[in-house]
Amino acid sequence: MANHTLVFIVLGLTLAAFVWGRFRYDLVALSALLVSVMLGLVPADQAFMGFGHPAVITVAAVLVLSRGFERSGVVDMIAEQVLKVGDRLFLQLVALTTTVVVLSAFMNNVGALALLLPVAMRLAREHDTSPSLLLMPLAFGSLLGGLMTLIGTPPNIIIASYRGSVSGDTFGMFSFFPVGAVVALAGLAFIVLLGWRLVPDRAGKASTEEMFDTANYLTEMKVTEDSKAAGWTLRELQRELEETIPVLAVLRGDQRRAGHAFLGVLKEGDILLVEAGPEEMKLLEDKAGLSLGVSADEQRDPQATAASKADEDKPQASRKAEKKAQRKERKEERKATDTEGLELLEAVVRNDSMMVNRTVTQLRLQNQYGLHLVAVARDGGRLKQRLRDIRFRPGDVLLLQGGESNLTESLATLGCLPLARRNLPLGQPRMLLISLGIFALALVAMLADLLPAAVALSAAALAALLVGVLSLRDGYQAIDGPVIVLLGAMIPVGQALETSGGAKLIADSLLLAGEQWPVLVLLIGLFAVSMLLSNVINNAAAALLMAPIAASLAEGFGVSIDPFLMIIAVSASCAFLTPIGHQSNTLVMGPGGYRFGDYWKMGLPLSLMVMVVALPMILLVWPL
Repeated sequence: MANHTLVFIVLGLTLAAFVWGRFRYDLVALSALLVSVMLGLVPADQAFMGFGHPAVITVAAVLVLSRGFERSGVVDMIAEQVLKVGDRLFLQLVALTTTVVVLSAFMNNVGALALLLPVAMRLAREHDTSPSLLLMPLAFGSLLGGLMTLIGTPPNIIIASYRGSVSGDTFGMFSFFPVGAVVALAGLAFIVLLGWRLVPDRAGKASTEEMFDTANYLTEMKVTEDSKAAGWTLRELQRELEETIPVLAVLRGDQRRAGHAFLGVLKEGDILLVEAGPEEMKLLEDKAGLSLGVSADEQRDPQATAASKADEDKPQASRKAEKKAQRKERKEERKATDTEGLELLEAVVRNDSMMVNRTVTQLRLQNQYGLHLVAVARDGGRLKQRLRDIRFRPGDVLLLQGGESNLTESLATLGCLPLARRNLPLGQPRMLLISLGIFALALVAMLADLLPAAVALSAAALAALLVGVLSLRDGYQAIDGPVIVLLGAMIPVGQALETSGGAKLIADSLLLAGEQWPVLVLLIGLFAVSMLLSNVINNAAAALLMAPIAASLAEGFGVSIDPFLMIIAVSASCAFLTPIGHQSNTLVMGPGGYRFGDYWKMGLPLSLMVMVVALPMILLVWPL
């Protein structure tokens, strides 16, 4: 069997696995690389050379620098200004989307979105705006901003490196700016003037207060004299129940202690504030001997018992009316106070999270990370199934309880993005200036051709670590392992497509089929195919696969390679049609309450507008 046929089979199976989504994309890419080596498509001694490729090093350095911007307070300083825009939806959209567009040009676009997502949630809550109207524009804005510079998005870095490998000269830091800036401005105008109107308003479902209306799920269970649970710790209680039932607080007399911080044993008279439905309540009664805390209010207010006895002499109708009023009053009081001081936090599961496809039991959230899982929301609604049976997905919104001391570190390790309100600014003024200064020196070195992009940005990342802009541990955590593995594994596979003659075969077939067509028609087709591909697989993988085909097409027409490569760079970064095409889209799915089919409603017209604006600009700046 010819080598190019084997390459097509490997790539076809790889694309199918990417679309299926059963296995994470880095594992799929690594499998494709190893199979290619075994089939002789990639020389064994070159199998892992992709991990040292300039594109991979540049992406890693940009991720570290992006985390440095976060830690130094650069982004928080900007976000603090965004929060002052007021309650007009138009101004909120302009401020958020413009900010994320600018930030995404100079840092990882997922990082820029992750930093502004809590700001958008806070704006939505403070001004009673539906989060769904803000978050999709924010996600799409992060993709548009990445088009403007070399470091804005991985496809730009990949295309620049590929150009260097075929022509000896790479694209520079701002080579993408003339086209990218015009497309970003046009996209920004579309989003804030028209696009947001195409986004479904899910005010009732998407609001996290509605998803996690905790007070309506809280139940008081009392430890009585006959309770088996008397003398147990909360950990022993969970082990005996063989179920994950969150105990948010333990009430003992006038003291109230959060469940994650209660390390003692339960005593008679203790009241457990638990997140429980009818099945869980029965489990607590049967296995732990706890009783429904109907007398909890009496325990906190001993006069209630005496008052109820005094009321026995009143007419029955009057007693019923008064009891009904008292129950209503207690219910309203409970809704207002039960969650007070319980340190509940919302977080969204990232695409690269270690939680994906795993359960709370497998992760050992309580024992290993000190976190209580209280509830899970998906597609804008709270999941009703048992917590221990839920397998987490990217975009899930989690309601967690934990101590402030280890909360940030635990969420970072798990791969979750906190949605809680943040105190701005977080950074130190001195580090802010140092961080900007280091990045400015790297830009100067790149613009003056003193250093290649990979070397300049790596030196900047190293300097940021050495001077303490961020710790070494933070630097390693900033590097997105799955993306690095994807790039390192797919670069040799993409080269195999070219060296086997597969890319030339595809290009020749396209040239033969469209020999009567003008070049512009094939450019439109190339743009559309690359854009559609980026909506079902990772954008970096789309750029790696399409770049050799674009180069072969340019060679077949006997024209410049630059406009063809620029088309791949722009189209591979515009995944607006699905929530799985880019991490930014997935991150807002849960908090925004979106469904899979919501994205194309704004994404399709935005994609068409990008194509209409980008193609003439590319041909103007990079003529054939």
